[in-house]
Amino acid sequence: MRVLPHTHHCFVCGESNVHGLNLRFETDGRKVHARFTPRPEHVGFKQTVHGGLIATILDEIMVWACAVQTRRFAYCAELTVRFVNPLQPGEQTSVTGELVNNRRGKIFETRAEVRNSAGKLLASGTGKYMPISDADTSVMATDFVGDASEWVGSKISN
Repeated sequence: MRVLPHTHHCFVCGESNVHGLNLRFETDGRKVHARFTPRPEHVGFKQTVHGGLIATILDEIMVWACAVQTRRFAYCAELTVRFVNPLQPGEQTSVTGELVNNRRGKIFETRAEVRNSAGKLLASGTGKYMPISDADTSVMATDFVGDASEWVGSKISN
């Protein structure tokens, strides 16, 4: 497994975002993996983590799945989430994502899931992503803490 870079300000992975989740992602070269343990302030209904937060994590891991496989970062064009079982604060989870189809470099189709430590499926998602322009990717690169060039080729450098 190889650790993926992260940013300063992103809500999901930003190391300087005091309100963020500070997640770290790693890859085996095909799938992207992360661990997430929600805190009490992540609830929607009492003792249930807000679905929007779960969707955000699924989106982020699918973006990284695109970058790992295509060497391009991408914006979400469509996101579908299926909530299967509730997630509670303090419950340790494993999140995985992967690219399932690259439509000629114009649309990337992905899937991801969140499982608890017993392997029980809590939520799954699919997404369609559009590659970000080289110019916009270069601007985004200024917020990276680690070197992202390996995952997105020459389109990004620190």
